[in-house]
Amino acid sequence: MCPQVKASAFKAGSSREIRGISGLRISLLFSLALFLLPVLYAWGADNSSYLASILEEAHEKELHEEKYWHTLLHYKKGLFGTRSLIDDPLFFLAPDGKYNPRAELDATIKAFFTAPDEGGKPAVCRFTARYAWLRERLGLDPSRLPVPECRHFTDLIDEIRPESVSLVFPAAHINSPASMFGHTFLTVETAPGNRLLAHAINYSAATPETFGPFFAVKGLLGLYKGYFSILPYYAKIQEYSDFDKRDIWEYHLNLSKEETVRLLMHVYELDSIYSDYYFFDENCSYDLLFLLDAARPSLDLTDRTGWWVVPLDTIRIVKEKGMVTEVTYRPSQTSKIEAAAAPLTRKDRETALSLAKGKAEAGRPGEQGIPKKEQAEIYDLAGDYLQYLYTRKELPKEDYLGRFLSILKARSTLGETEEKKYVLPEPPRPDEGHGSGRLSFGAGSKGGKPFQEIRYRPVYHDLIDNGKGYQKGAQIIFGETAVRYYSSDNKVKLESLDFIDILSLAPRDLFFRPISWKVRTGLTQRIMEDGNDHLIYRLNPGGGFAHETSLLGLSYFMMESDLGVGGAFSESYALGAGASMGSIKNLTESWKVHFYGRNIYYGLGDRFNLFEAALVQNFSLSRDSSISVGLTRSRTREFYQTEFRCSFNVYF
Repeated sequence: MCPQVKASAFKAGSSREIRGISGLRISLLFSLALFLLPVLYAWGADNSSYLASILEEAHEKELHEEKYWHTLLHYKKGLFGTRSLIDDPLFFLAPDGKYNPRAELDATIKAFFTAPDEGGKPAVCRFTARYAWLRERLGLDPSRLPVPECRHFTDLIDEIRPESVSLVFPAAHINSPASMFGHTFLTVETAPGNRLLAHAINYSAATPETFGPFFAVKGLLGLYKGYFSILPYYAKIQEYSDFDKRDIWEYHLNLSKEETVRLLMHVYELDSIYSDYYFFDENCSYDLLFLLDAARPSLDLTDRTGWWVVPLDTIRIVKEKGMVTEVTYRPSQTSKIEAAAAPLTRKDRETALSLAKGKAEAGRPGEQGIPKKEQAEIYDLAGDYLQYLYTRKELPKEDYLGRFLSILKARSTLGETEEKKYVLPEPPRPDEGHGSGRLSFGAGSKGGKPFQEIRYRPVYHDLIDNGKGYQKGAQIIFGETAVRYYSSDNKVKLESLDFIDILSLAPRDLFFRPISWKVRTGLTQRIMEDGNDHLIYRLNPGGGFAHETSLLGLSYFMMESDLGVGGAFSESYALGAGASMGSIKNLTESWKVHFYGRNIYYGLGDRFNLFEAALVQNFSLSRDSSISVGLTRSRTREFYQTEFRCSFNVYF
């Protein structure tokens, strides 16, 4: 019994003791609260007064009108007033922040004075660049804020140790609608100085689309969301150089370390924030300019663009601002293989191809009766091409490893050769080419009737243009419009309007076997049964092959179809098929010639035959001016027609 009584007594005593301690704590906390309430009230009132003074100062200085505030919010003036090009509502704190710079400024300042919700991201971290600028312009006292700084960002900068920035241009890839004009992204080099370890800052559309026309149409209408992303630079090099066969150009910029950090601040606050992606203006290149403007406020790069933005144009804008210090060329695997194959005989190239494809076995030196240096070049080429096939996933890993080790073993027995195995010349830089826009003033005669012509092309490059800095064999034209005045009839006519005119002539050789293709659609004049020209809609796709020789230049053959639609047809349409062939050659550095012939038989709808042959020449006067001369002879139905045209072209 006693132990139980003692136990009960111990518990009772413990309860009284706990109640006594709890009461003491409550009394102390109550007394402390009574003491601190006036202090906290005074601090809150003082902080409210401080916030009011900060807002008043911001209004007096009209910070919401300052250029840098508009840069950070991506504000632009349009036909209907000021609006931000960022479409994600999470980027704005004010309900009308997308359209009201002052309301967004007030809401941002107030957010810095507001403690974040539990687990929420404080405003100084959500809007790092805004906070840094406002702290400087208003002299904000960090100790008066619930969160004085963004430790996560400062730790990130300490880890990255950014030193410099480069603007990177992977060359145009005409078989990819998203990259037919090329692409640009930024790299941030770190303190150790190894550029391959740099961080790549990329802006692109978030889309799973693989069908080109769908991407083009939806991209034109802004139906994709665009996001910034950061990933290792070596991954981008592998993506473009190894898989897409695209040379890479690095334009190193003269941004200071402080400006680089400012750029990263803006990237940090754009994390997971989207903007509607538009193919021609609000695209990968244009949005990058906001980052550079944020880094160096005096640049105003986004105000130097036109209605559409081509990656090459943004490089030229940055270069004109004196930001480029040097340029580095990174050839693609394709370029390296082509350079390695160039000095070899056809027989040697065939041997290298057989080794890479496993059709021949690597032997001992001298077994093939060819010089040691020549054998080394064959094995080097075979190894390079085998690696290319593996990166393209055209052979399994087991086959790759077996062949590669065999080639390496045979190559190692030959030792080092005295001469370099091949010379890879650096091609002209993309920014050294002509401007992407073209305005032409011409005159000529069509069917015996003289005319004067104005032709305007917004973008990008014609096969007959000077090819310096552009992808060989690639023609990309959007929206070219030709208007003619025929003095004999005193009439002004829309001669043509090419919505899209793309031609990809990719030369084939032993190692690469691409398909050449074309697509052209738009409005054009065509002779009808009455013998007169009528405006019709035309769709003309095709596919074939191209080869390059020293004698003929770039020659091609294509099978193609042609659809014409219009009220001038007796059946309202004509659908036909046929073939075309031609050759493009540079006779001199500034003189280019294009000869082609084309024959189409229309067997559905209106039935007739069309044949035409043409010789077009272009004489470059300077980088941004040329004279072109064209002569065309055609037969449509039973009507023959000759057209001669001469024009002066200005590129911009």
